[in-house]
Amino acid sequence: MSVVIVDDHPAILDSLGRYLESQGITVLGTAGDGTTAVELIERLRPTVAIIDLRLPGLSGLEAVLRVRQRAPETRLLVYTGVGDNELVYQSLSAGALGVIQKDASLLELLRAINIVAAGKPYIDGRLASFMLEGSRSASPQLTARELDVLRLLAEGNSNEAIAAQLHIAPDTVRAHLRKAMKKLGSRTRTQAVATALRRSVIS
Repeated sequence: MSVVIVDDHPAILDSLGRYLESQGITVLGTAGDGTTAVELIERLRPTVAIIDLRLPGLSGLEAVLRVRQRAPETRLLVYTGVGDNELVYQSLSAGALGVIQKDASLLELLRAINIVAAGKPYIDGRLASFMLEGSRSASPQLTARELDVLRLLAEGNSNEAIAAQLHIAPDTVRAHLRKAMKKLGSRTRTQAVATALRRSVIS
């Protein structure tokens, strides 16, 4: 697996790069601003790009949008020090597959990278927790089981892992997900998670 790290703090670029290399991940390059990041990712085509949102010049969100257009095969993980519901929604809507906070442990960051590299969505649990209060009453059209599936999906679980946790068959998980996507007007799993977070219906 290969990554590009984008952050305007040299210390983060250095320490994070060293850690990921020690875990067998190839760091193809680093960038300290959005414009350089887009050019670097387009040229190097890493498996995952880890992008901070607060960048000089071109913003992280705009960088995510441009990378999705120019290097669609690269999976994008937003790595941010600011966390709120709107941020998560904007990041996923722009094309990021995952969002994690900077104060997460290195092990959790590694887990997030692996989940995103596998093409699955990942949402930092503490970001999703902002939407806990009143979540179920906020969206009566979604069943309790559909909400459970979306919540576990946001945590980066596969259909099989969700099935094991909920004690149902993987095909049943897929059926619940299809119904939830239809109700939310979403075309993809990631869009369904983003919409559910936007509407504060999952935690």
